[in-house]
Amino acid sequence: MQKYGLFVRKVNSCFGFRNLQVDLVNLKMIQPTYLQKNDTVAIVSTARKISLPEIQPAIELLKSWGLKVVVGETIGFEEHQFAGTDAQRTADFQKMLDNQKIKAIWCARGGYGTVRIIDKLDFTEFKKNPKWMIGYSDITVLHNHIHNLGFQTLHATMPLDVEKNQKKALNSLKKSLFGKPISYEINASEENKTGKTEGILVGGNLSMLYSLLGSETSIKTDGKILFIEDLDEYLYHIDRMLMNLKRNGYFNHLKGLVVGGMTDMHDNAIPFGKNAKKIILDIVSEFNFPIVFDFPAGHLKDNRALVFGRKVELEVSEEKTSIKF
Repeated sequence: MQKYGLFVRKVNSCFGFRNLQVDLVNLKMIQPTYLQKNDTVAIVSTARKISLPEIQPAIELLKSWGLKVVVGETIGFEEHQFAGTDAQRTADFQKMLDNQKIKAIWCARGGYGTVRIIDKLDFTEFKKNPKWMIGYSDITVLHNHIHNLGFQTLHATMPLDVEKNQKKALNSLKKSLFGKPISYEINASEENKTGKTEGILVGGNLSMLYSLLGSETSIKTDGKILFIEDLDEYLYHIDRMLMNLKRNGYFNHLKGLVVGGMTDMHDNAIPFGKNAKKIILDIVSEFNFPIVFDFPAGHLKDNRALVFGRKVELEVSEEKTSIKF
């Protein structure tokens, strides 16, 4: 361990990283520093508009954890559906990226819009002083982009959802931010595919993963465990998106698949003939990796925190599923 500690210090020194912890399993994935009391969290919106009263419960939650809060200018901005113009959202987010006092950026809500600003952002200062990026849904754009830069992120609930979230979801966010161990054990779904595996956890919202294919923000899934979830989609859209992922090699060397909430799915007047679970099983039927359904993450009240970019052990049995970070 002494040799490892010396190696970490040399890595941090060579690349200008300060106060970082390097993942023992995969040295390429850098973990931002865990939060401590009196650290500062920024709340911004990279996508849809949102008001200050809507995020007030989240502000109070962070303060109850002993944290300070900086509210971005995009909270209250409005440009049609968006939280301000692309330029305004870019500037607000860039300001938080570059501020060394900010230890985490909590995206206020999803919707649509993060992809419109991702190529305008400069992550130079972030690489020197990385911070936790928190959110889900449309924030998948940031998770994937930052993953390709070599850093861990936190797929978790957002300020808009705090009032309706279950305590288990909020507690998992707190534990993840403050460096407490997290692991999950859930009941088995009959559609699960049993097995035991391990790998770096990646993924996010299926629609966003689909939309990022072919860009520099698209992730590599070889040797990794993929998490997916989605909301308010037609079943044939789910089939189309998964077929595109398959044709792009997403499943060829995958170690495991974790499926979160496939919430409020729609069908046509002429039924597609399969629900979301059967569509997934059909498309990946030729592959031999464990599959978990009904994991509590995504557009759900019980939206548990997941650390993307960190190695997990996944065990799926006929009785239960366990995920250990």
